[in-house]
Amino acid sequence: MATVLLVEDDDRISEPLVRVLRAEGFDVDHVAAGQDAIDLVGSRRPDLVLLDLTLPDIDGLDVCRKL
Repeated sequence: MATVLLVEDDDRISEPLVRVLRAEGFDVDHVAAGQDAIDLVGSRRPDLVLLDLTLPDIDGLDVCRKL
């Protein structure tokens, strides 16, 4: 099963996305902050990262560069 990491701080966006991705058979991890995403990638090694650009702690582009 493919693992998706969703990095999104707006629940109105993240909740439906998580629901649909799981219904399609993906294993989904969801975090709402950039640093949490960086920390999680080190341990979970997702197959795909869906990354919001406007996060509360670190800009999404900076998260992408660190990953």
